[in-house]
Amino acid sequence: MAKLNIKPLGDKVIVKRTEAEETTAGGIVLPDSAKEKPKRGVVLAIGNGRLLDDGTRSDLQVKKNDEVLFTSYAGTEIKVNGEEYMIMDESDILGIFG
Repeated sequence: MAKLNIKPLGDKVIVKRTEAEETTAGGIVLPDSAKEKPKRGVVLAIGNGRLLDDGTRSDLQVKKNDEVLFTSYAGTEIKVNGEEYMIMDESDILGIFG
């Protein structure tokens, strides 16, 4: 994977989506048109936190290399050096796999 030259701002995070499943649990091979985009990925970069009313920044709950689950319509897909990433608000993340 190439070096990512984007630094997210505020409470934004950059996530690399995991690969879609190639087969179902029953062993049926799925064509590309039937594959559902995964709602799971790995955090590659985080912003410096949301700016609070008192001028301080809140800490993010996720950190680099966390494997996360996010909402179906989360964030914006971007392409950098031929690689696809997502940039989203931390609030779009539902949980961290542990």
